Amino acid sequence: MIEEKVILVDEFDTPIGLMNKLEAHEKALLHRAFSVFVLNDKNELMLQQRARHKYHSPLLWTNTCCSHQREGETNIQAGTRRLKEEMGFEVELKEMFHFIYKAPFDNGLTEHELDHVMIGYSNTAPTINYEEVEDWKWMDIEEVKKDIQAQPELYTVWFRIIFEEFYHHFESEL
Repeated sequence: MIEEKVILVDEFDTPIGLMNKLEAHEKALLHRAFSVFVLNDKNELMLQQRARHKYHSPLLWTNTCCSHQREGETNIQAGTRRLKEEMGFEVELKEMFHFIYKAPFDNGLTEHELDHVMIGYSNTAPTINYEEVEDWKWMDIEEVKKDIQAQPELYTVWFRIIFEEFYHHFESEL
């Protein structure tokens, strides 16, 4: 299996090179990423629980899917590809915003990402890829916000940041 490369970027999202994904996380270098949020017609968010063998944040709940863009791939193309790979379905995605975060993990790796957040709408139940996803559920978006405040340790760091700092973007979509 060929190791996936990430797109290194500056703070303006200008590509400055490619690097092995693990190496970029070991060196805490800023790279492009994305997070997909799928809502249904009841204003519920499809959450995924990360697979237990993930190299960081195993078994934590997070947004519908997330990953890294490949060279030559638009954000929407990347989000569509990964949603199909992880959750087994496709939806039309819309870019909402992006932000930069840096989060060290206990295993010595650091996420330092310029994260493009996208939203889509579907009532489809996923067919999850167990290599990537342990479980999934629909959860009312207001309940997600409350649960993150009550039990932050159950959620990924980027998901918590999105809900703490950018919740107003979701309110306008409801």
